[in-house]
Amino acid sequence: MNWKPWILAARPKTLSAAAAPVIAGAAAAAGEGSFTLWPALFALLGAGAIQVATNFFNDALDYEKGADTGERLGPVRVTQTGLIPPGRVMRAGFLSMGLALLFGIPLVIRGGLPILALGLVSLLLGYAYTGGPLPLAYKGLGEIFVFLFFGLAATGGVYYLETGRIASSALLAGAQVGLLATALLAVNNLRDYQEDRRTGKLTLAARFGLTFGRWEIALLTFLPFLLGAFWFPQGRSPAALLPLFSLPLAFSVTPAVFRT
Repeated sequence: MNWKPWILAARPKTLSAAAAPVIAGAAAAAGEGSFTLWPALFALLGAGAIQVATNFFNDALDYEKGADTGERLGPVRVTQTGLIPPGRVMRAGFLSMGLALLFGIPLVIRGGLPILALGLVSLLLGYAYTGGPLPLAYKGLGEIFVFLFFGLAATGGVYYLETGRIASSALLAGAQVGLLATALLAVNNLRDYQEDRRTGKLTLAARFGLTFGRWEIALLTFLPFLLGAFWFPQGRSPAALLPLFSLPLAFSVTPAVFRT
């Protein structure tokens, strides 16, 4: 079996967006002296499985809806290029969802009904991002979904698993991580905005145009660094200062967006 097309469809580079909120939530809990390794590991596996499932659904359904054509830019899409039939990609997506459910069982045993509800909603929206009667990506709701579930919900959920409560530190970390994850989506939407307009995929960039898309990316990129100032009143200055080492990357990437 040739695994290369499946690796392309899984989009391993996007797994950082699934891992970051888990790490942030675990770090916030550890900073308060409450950390157990196994919940973080199962949360990491579950988040990764949901991310891969979402990528599979997106690959197959964007092709079937006509949003991915031969004119698209960016990484290869396996269904659009004929590497894997869309039906097989969809089945792989549901298999990944099944793995996420298995990884979630120990987390539900530990965290109870709140974690069960969070997990089920995450699974549902992983499919609804591209599929179902109200595909979020096609209605300009993709950024909201990513911010909430790759930021606040995932970070807060891991923090809750570790500590049994929710705190402002978890929500602050979740907001920072969620904004950066949303910036990744906004970059993709800006790249594809012309094709998305032609095919009826009304992302925010497709709705409001190139200038809006550029400033959206700039805001999403720099706002997490500004939010870092809120760590100082909590007496956690390393959480405010350490991310500043990546600030030069923001200053190098954002001008490139305005030059495209």
